Amino acid sequence: MADAPPRGTAEVAGTSPTERAAAPDTRPDPQDGIHWRARGRATRSARTLRVRTSAAVVAVLVLAVLLVPALATATPDQQSVDLAARLLPPSWQHPFGTDELGRDLLVRCVHGLRVSLLVGVVAALVATLVGTAVGAAAGALGGRADRLLMRLVDGVSSVPHLLLGIFVVAMFRPGIWPVIASVAVTHWLSTARIVRAEVLSLRGRPYIDAAVSGGSSRLRTTVRHLLPGVLPQAGLAAVLMVPHAMWHESALSFLGLGLPAHQASLGTLVQNGRGSLLAGDWWPTLFPGLLLIVPTLALAGLAGAWRDRLDPRTRSELTL
Repeated sequence: MADAPPRGTAEVAGTSPTERAAAPDTRPDPQDGIHWRARGRATRSARTLRVRTSAAVVAVLVLAVLLVPALATATPDQQSVDLAARLLPPSWQHPFGTDELGRDLLVRCVHGLRVSLLVGVVAALVATLVGTAVGAAAGALGGRADRLLMRLVDGVSSVPHLLLGIFVVAMFRPGIWPVIASVAVTHWLSTARIVRAEVLSLRGRPYIDAAVSGGSSRLRTTVRHLLPGVLPQAGLAAVLMVPHAMWHESALSFLGLGLPAHQASLGTLVQNGRGSLLAGDWWPTLFPGLLLIVPTLALAGLAGAWRDRLDPRTRSELTL
């Protein structure tokens, strides 16, 4: 009795043992799964490190905003002009150096970051509320109301954000609240589109049909069933909107249309340090610019982790 062919070889009738031995082995390599799992672990480790680093950076910035002004001997408006100490490079006494009037840049930058964060957070919350209300109404009502609201969104989107922001700020005296209003007016559009798309996808779910069949009104269905489903996406949009609002406020302040000239703002500090940069003094521009870039990257890292948790299909890891 002939020996049975080894498992995994091509067992084709009429083939000789020599041909079967020469046939390619199509069995999966058990090492492939190990490689995929190792790659998945490396991806998860990199993602975890990015999230922890982003959270640590945000925590440090928040602590700096809360503690540095409390520990400083004078606010930016109360700092005295010291022309003998003008444009000193970074040192232990002045970690960020001094500006063209001899004022400490660390205190001014932290106060500017506080203003930018306040504008970004408040404007993002207001814009998210407006966008969520408009998007939920458009998706829930449908028909003519949906078309009318989305044409409104398209009409506002056709105007450049910066131009519309300048128009809103120009209607009021310089101050923080006109800047917040201008940022909120120009940043609710993307949230409205996201919420509307999410509401339209939720309207086809079986539990929505069951609620409507049970006699639930359109308002009750929207408030009780549709809005809770879109809140995570709206929250993610709000987080992503904070750095965008900070940059918008800085652009207005850089142009001299945002906050008053005497009030510390990151955009104002960058604008004031522009002349020093041309003379070779880099620190009056570098540090305010870094305090704009670093929060943006940190919040983007946290928002990416939030997005992966909301939709695991966007993850690129393979754990076979």
